[in-house]
Amino acid sequence: MAVAGEALVDLVPAPVGGYLEIAPGGSPANVAVGLARLGVATRLLARISDDPLGRRVRTHLEHNGVELDHAVTAAEQTSMALVTVALDGVPSYDFRVAGTADWQWSAAELRGALDDGPVGPVVALHSGSLALTTPPGAAELRALMTRAAATATVSYDPNCRPLLMGRPADVLAGVHELLAVADVVKVSAEDLAWLCPDAGVDAVLEDWLDRGPALVTITLGPGGVLAGTADGVRTRRPAVPVTVADTVGAGDTFSAALLAGLHDRGLLGAMRRPALRALDAPALDAVLNEAARAAAITCSRRGADPPTATELHAELF
Repeated sequence: MAVAGEALVDLVPAPVGGYLEIAPGGSPANVAVGLARLGVATRLLARISDDPLGRRVRTHLEHNGVELDHAVTAAEQTSMALVTVALDGVPSYDFRVAGTADWQWSAAELRGALDDGPVGPVVALHSGSLALTTPPGAAELRALMTRAAATATVSYDPNCRPLLMGRPADVLAGVHELLAVADVVKVSAEDLAWLCPDAGVDAVLEDWLDRGPALVTITLGPGGVLAGTADGVRTRRPAVPVTVADTVGAGDTFSAALLAGLHDRGLLGAMRRPALRALDAPALDAVLNEAARAAAITCSRRGADPPTATELHAELF
């Protein structure tokens, strides 16, 4: 599997003392780590700086088993996100990203990005968040997603960052373009409140499925998850009760566990698109339950710290 997008550092509040700690992050990088911890061979297509922060990001990814053979060693500086966590554990972000490494993709750097790897073909490509909206590299990554559809499942999470993405109407137009390419879509109710505030989540689910995806999931925080398939299955699953440390990385963990669940059931790859569209209710509920539990485990920990497969199945059984 491949994941494309930003690999930056979060500056997060320390538990005591009022200091800031450095934590590797970025939504796509978090998804890659989540997949690797769940036992799915995963390459990250990222531009990682050769500065001290970038080297720390690279070490974190390598330590978690993420394949970096197609990552670019970039001359630009590492992007940074300043994270503030509210009393309910919900984070907000302020960014330092002007001219940094993550956004400078060229066509040449992505040549061969989806070639077969040591364990076989790339059966899925996931992307989302800032890398798909920040020029100049956004256009190259969006083109990569379009090309990937010929051979792989395409997974997409808008993961909106209002401070940097511009007008919601413009961003929504870009989302609609990618929905025509994507097979699996995960979006949060928080994202939808910004993108299309006048539409209810049920209406968005129907509209987005009509635009082409096989599976759309809408995470609702403590309200659980709403999901539907192209062939007509509709379901809601509850959230998993947990004592929340913070919700940093919970959505990324959900995406990783969702894709891992589909992978484990042999539903990824362009040839498996009809089977994915025909996913039945019991199988869909099982995958969503796993994803919700994985996200809950991350919420019980500080920062973007997704579970391993052993931890997830210990929670499940």
